[in-house]
Amino acid sequence: MKILAVGLMALSTSACSLALGTSALDDDEPKATGAIATKAVTALSSDLDEEDWRRAKAALGVALDPQGAGTQVSWDNPDTTRKGNFTPMGAPFVKNDEICRTFSAQLSGPSSASLQGTACRPSGGEWTIKEIKPAKGAVKV
Repeated sequence: MKILAVGLMALSTSACSLALGTSALDDDEPKATGAIATKAVTALSSDLDEEDWRRAKAALGVALDPQGAGTQVSWDNPDTTRKGNFTPMGAPFVKNDEICRTFSAQLSGPSSASLQGTACRPSGGEWTIKEIKPAKGAVKV
């Protein structure tokens, strides 16, 4: 009976020591470093990476702000050499319970574009581009 009790105790303590060794398996998982720039998901341009779009989106929000000056706002990313500006066109308007505004945009860097579009935002929310197209009379470079 003593041998059975000692055997069960040894078995139960060995199971505990095996559970501690599973953390070494976590080291086999690949680590994300963020060193590779990924493309941003934006209707503005497929050439923009995430940082380009973050900077452009901030400028878009300032340019389209209904309480703002309604003037051109520029952005740039020295790391990618991409830059651009947004100019609000006309007064803000309400559509589907969102504040909307038309704008023109100029993008430059490895490729250039002149665009016009409409962006909207819910009350207190972020601007979302609803429509974007090449500006009339613009030449795509």
